[in-house]
Amino acid sequence: MEALGTGTKSVSELAAPLDITLAAVVQHLNVLEKSGLVQTEKVGRVRTCRIDARGLNEIERWISQRRAEWNRHLDRLGEYLLAEDQKRKGNAK
Repeated sequence: MEALGTGTKSVSELAAPLDITLAAVVQHLNVLEKSGLVQTEKVGRVRTCRIDARGLNEIERWISQRRAEWNRHLDRLGEYLLAEDQKRKGNAK
């Protein structure tokens, strides 16, 4: 994904710096394509890949929902810990 952040790349370009087989890179790209994060196109013998912004938007929405949920949980935990700390300090007097 990082390599595709700079623009469209061929599968060979993506595989070149990696210490895995071309077949393994293709498998990873298939997963990214099925998940909607990457689009590929084959022209002749060259398969090119690019980021699909729609997939990233879906992930961003999902992460935002999880972040809001965890912020609520952490806020409640903070309130609980503050109340317990105040109780402990009140009992120490």
